[in-house]
Amino acid sequence: MLQRRFRLLFVSLNMILMGGLALAYAYSWQNAFKLYFSSKVADVALLPQSVETSADLLASIRLDDVLLAEPRPTPGRSIFFHETSCYDARNEENYILKLNARQACAIESAALHNPNFQVFVLFADPDGPVGQYNGIQQPLVDALLNYSNVHLRRLNVWRYAAGTPIEEWLNAGKLFGSRILIFCRFMVVHIADFLRYLTLFRYGGLYLDLDVVVLQNMEDMPPNYAGAESNLWLANGVMRFSHNGSGHDMVRACLRDFELHFNGYEWGTNGPGVITRVAKQICGTNHTALMQDDRERCKGFKVYGKGAFYAVAAENWRDFFEPDKLEQTMALTKYSYLVHLWNRNSKVVPIKVGSKCAYAKYAEKHCPLVYHATGEYF
Repeated sequence: MLQRRFRLLFVSLNMILMGGLALAYAYSWQNAFKLYFSSKVADVALLPQSVETSADLLASIRLDDVLLAEPRPTPGRSIFFHETSCYDARNEENYILKLNARQACAIESAALHNPNFQVFVLFADPDGPVGQYNGIQQPLVDALLNYSNVHLRRLNVWRYAAGTPIEEWLNAGKLFGSRILIFCRFMVVHIADFLRYLTLFRYGGLYLDLDVVVLQNMEDMPPNYAGAESNLWLANGVMRFSHNGSGHDMVRACLRDFELHFNGYEWGTNGPGVITRVAKQICGTNHTALMQDDRERCKGFKVYGKGAFYAVAAENWRDFFEPDKLEQTMALTKYSYLVHLWNRNSKVVPIKVGSKCAYAKYAEKHCPLVYHATGEYF
C-alpha cells in the first residue's frame, strides 16, 4: 500500500514538472513572437544567407514601412499580398523573410493583368536589429521590380493596428494568448488572417493569397466581393472591399467578428469563418447559393460561385500538377479570374520548367518573367 502511494506521488510530481516545462516553453515562444512583431528598431535589410551564394541572392534591399513610404496605397484600388513567414525564436539572428518563385508568380500575374492598380507586397517584419535572412533570389526580385506598379513594403503589426477598431484587442495580447501559437505554422496562419482584414479596413482594395495565379484583369470587378468555396463556406483568399460606405462597414464587421470569435486552437474560425459569418448576417441566409443568386439580398456585396476563384477544389489540388489532367483543368478554369493552388498541400510538389501540367502553363503565360527566372524548377 505504501509502495503504491509512493509510485502515485512520483507520477504526480513528474506530471507537474512536465506541465511546468511545457508552460515555460510555451511562454518563451509566445514572448518571442510578441517581440518579433513589436520591436521598435527601424530600417531592416534583407541579407544573403550564405556568402557562397550571395551572387544569386538579394544582397541588400530596404523595405520601407507601408504607413510612411511613397507611393501609398490608393484607397479601394490597390492589390495586397501578405508574407508572414515566421521568426525563428530558437535563433535570434535568423529573421526568415522569404519569397519563393510561386509567390513571386502570384505577384507578377496580379501586376501584369492589372496595370492601373498598385500592387503591394507587405512583409510582417520583425523590425529589429539587422540579422541574417533567408535570401530571396535576385532574379525573382528583378522580375517583380520590372513592373512599376509593384512595391515591396514592411509593416509592424502594432503600429499597423494603431487607431483601428482592433487596436485594443491586439494590445491585450489575445492574438498571442493561445498555446497553439507556440507552433510557427499556426502563428503564421493567425497573423495572416488578422492582417488581411486589417489591411482591407485601412485601405480597401483587393486582397489575394500568395498561392494564386491571376488569369485576367480584375480592375473593373465590383467594389465589394468574395468567392464561395463550397455550398456552406465563403473563402477569404480573394476579397475586395471599398474604402468607404457599405464595403468599409463590412470590413469593420469582419474585424469585430475576428475579435469576438478568435480561437487560437483552430484555423477555420479565424479565416474563412469570419467572412462567412459576416456574409450570412448581411445576406440573411446560411446558403452561399442564395447569396450568389440574389445580390440585392446581400446589400451590394457580391458572392461569386466556385468557378471564379476556386474552380479546382482543395481535394483535387493534384490536378494542377498532372499532365494527363491538363486539358480538363484548363477547361474547368477557362473563365476563372484566377486559380488558387492550395499551397498547404501543393508546396511539396516540384514543377520542372517546361512541364505540360496546368500550373506550368499558367505560370508560363501569366508570370513569364518569374517563370523564366526561376531556374530548372518552379
